[in-house]
Amino acid sequence: MPVIKKTIKRSLLVTSATLLSLSLTAAPVLAADEPSPSPTPSATPPADMSTVGGARLGLPGTQADLGSGAPVLPKDVTARSWIVTDAESGAVLAAHNAHWRLPPASTLKMLFADTLLPKFPRTERHKVAVTDLADIGEGSSLVGIKEDETYTVHDLWLGVFLRSGNDAVHVLSAMNGGVAQTVKDMQAHADDLQALDTHVVSPDGYDQKGQVSSAYDLTLFARSGLQKKDFREYCSTVRAKFPGETKKDKKGKTSRESFEIQNTNRLLTGDSDISTYQGIAGVKNGNTTNAGATFTGVAERNGKVLLVTVMNPEKHEHNEVYKEAAQLLDWGFKAADKVTPVGELVPPRSADTSTQAGSTPSGGPSGGPSSGTGGGSTAPVAASAGAKDGSSGVGIALAVAGGLLVLLAGSAFLVNRRWPLPDLMRRRR
Repeated sequence: MPVIKKTIKRSLLVTSATLLSLSLTAAPVLAADEPSPSPTPSATPPADMSTVGGARLGLPGTQADLGSGAPVLPKDVTARSWIVTDAESGAVLAAHNAHWRLPPASTLKMLFADTLLPKFPRTERHKVAVTDLADIGEGSSLVGIKEDETYTVHDLWLGVFLRSGNDAVHVLSAMNGGVAQTVKDMQAHADDLQALDTHVVSPDGYDQKGQVSSAYDLTLFARSGLQKKDFREYCSTVRAKFPGETKKDKKGKTSRESFEIQNTNRLLTGDSDISTYQGIAGVKNGNTTNAGATFTGVAERNGKVLLVTVMNPEKHEHNEVYKEAAQLLDWGFKAADKVTPVGELVPPRSADTSTQAGSTPSGGPSGGPSSGTGGGSTAPVAASAGAKDGSSGVGIALAVAGGLLVLLAGSAFLVNRRWPLPDLMRRRR
């Protein structure tokens, strides 16, 4: 039986949680993101950057107000841009060139998912046409979608989140009216989220001239996406079964086997030189020639939920972006109550900001659908989610490992004191 702990913060109850993933005994093979011959962006941040979220976030360099007893920031973080935020309150604990407009690589897929997830039921089936896979960038990361094969929307989202498959992105874009329409929809959603550093050119994050985002904006995308149950499920899934190609034997009988795909987020899966991060629950990594390595992650410890975004470390060691993200998360968990925030994550323009402390948001204490940009599936993220179709989330992996983790209903919180973040599932040892 799950152990349920109820707390009240600012008189609003919602269910919150994070996912603690299973370290894999065999590290997955990292699918290379899409390389590009685009020139490397300037190594110097502009002197005049956006001030969305606070004036200090528009200043170049590191911004932090350390209080008494606060640990110093890690000195060997080399990323051009990074930000550490409290996912619940929206407070920016520290930042470095937070609004520097840089190529995002596949972390832009967080905006793609947040935009399109509510549009198609996960059970909808789609037969892939040749045109669906047209114009995929050379060297793109792929999940292995084949033309004339049929996939469910659930399959396609697994391909997007786990393998960063640009083929899956293009198929979903085709279902949405095409790449041009999807780019338009993504840009409109970014504008609503007040992610004003972001200019969308391709839905998959492939290096394109003029395509930029920022650590601040990528964090907004992650935070908005985490309002959706399906988004939380997909970004925390360690491994899954993906449909293969239909084959016909000599007797004319057809069969279709599946193959395993594994998440490319190294803080979620672990690797030879990095361990699974305690409390990690997603969200998305990326890597291109122009962008370098990028990563946004969410993690929970002792009731505190943090978001971190790291863009383009100058140190080019193996898994460096994850190592620097882990250092910043470690710092954030130790410093969270000992720093003065230097800014905040703003709510979407369309969010209902009338909900104040002491009132009950849509969905109420049970953690149902919320106001704002929630949407998406309202089905619970069960530990056995996707068992029929072969997908394997963190809950399944943990159960197979011996049931070491239990599901805890989490403490309540407000986002920006008015924008409720629904049940972010917490799984702890």
